[in-house]
Amino acid sequence: MHIAELALSLLLFGIIVVSLLSNVVVLICFLYNADIRKQVPGLFILNLTFCNLLLSASSMPLTLFGVLSNAHPGGHVFCQVVGFLDTFLTTNSMLSMAALSIDRWVAVVFPLSYHSRIRHRDAVIALAYTWVHSLSFSVVAACLSWVGYHQLYASCTLCNNRAINAKTQFAIYTLVLHSLTFLLVSVVLCVTYLKVLKVARFHCKRIDVITMQTLVLLVDIHPSVRQRCLDEQKRRRQRATRKISTFIGTFIICFTPYVITRIVELFVTEPFNPYWGVLSKSLAYSKAACDPFVYSLLRHQYRKTCSDIVNRLMQRSSLNASRHQQENGKIGKTEEIRKIRMSKEIMKNEEVETRPTN
Repeated sequence: MHIAELALSLLLFGIIVVSLLSNVVVLICFLYNADIRKQVPGLFILNLTFCNLLLSASSMPLTLFGVLSNAHPGGHVFCQVVGFLDTFLTTNSMLSMAALSIDRWVAVVFPLSYHSRIRHRDAVIALAYTWVHSLSFSVVAACLSWVGYHQLYASCTLCNNRAINAKTQFAIYTLVLHSLTFLLVSVVLCVTYLKVLKVARFHCKRIDVITMQTLVLLVDIHPSVRQRCLDEQKRRRQRATRKISTFIGTFIICFTPYVITRIVELFVTEPFNPYWGVLSKSLAYSKAACDPFVYSLLRHQYRKTCSDIVNRLMQRSSLNASRHQQENGKIGKTEEIRKIRMSKEIMKNEEVETRPTN
């Protein structure tokens, strides 16, 4: 095996493991914490987690198999089913990210009217649209036989194996698909999160003004305390920018190489480097491993839920251990009592035997 194939295989294997474990943890937190289930964003996160788990269990392992064996993974019908799922799950996860960004925008820009603007019914309607949107493109591709094994990406995904006259239709379909998924979601993410960043910076400035006025009034304040306040202001501004950059940056970095390769492939006859095709597909897969941390596990509520679950498991194990120790202690005490009784009986027998007879 070539070293590039080995590196890509290790990368894919790591993505699969991280994606499965992290998304399962998010699902456990969702089922464990009732407060998370009551929140509207929890529905979008649940849908995103569901898509990532299915993608990690279906398409990713077959791509890894294709890289390792350089062969078609499974039969034609099986590959069509996996290609259908690949298109559906990828599109659905992108639209779920857009729904989460709109929810955050409404929560930050309209905090007082958020609960009246975004309700569970509205979230269900949004999720229904994401499913209809994703199913529409997936069903069209499956009916026109535009899903199958693609050698460039070593995976079962969108591909055109039909006659030359169908290339124009496939090109139009591909352009419309990526325009209404990747491009649309990119615009929504940039617009909503940049507005959120603008509001966050405005609130940071207000807090900074109040802090500076307080520092001016406190004449006798120690210079170290003043410096800590100034450092906290700087960290607050950087924290808001870092969060927004993470939301937008992970989406752009993970999906842009794959989408650009897809579009350029339509108009270029020269073959691409196969390692680049697998690498771009692996980057798209890596979004499924990043999403649990970006949207869930790094938040305070999910971290607290994880710690509660771990503490509960540790308490159970400690209780089981203490019960086991108590049972062992009871057994030990019973054995000691039995030995003492036996020794007493032996002493009595010896006394009877040694007693002088009249």
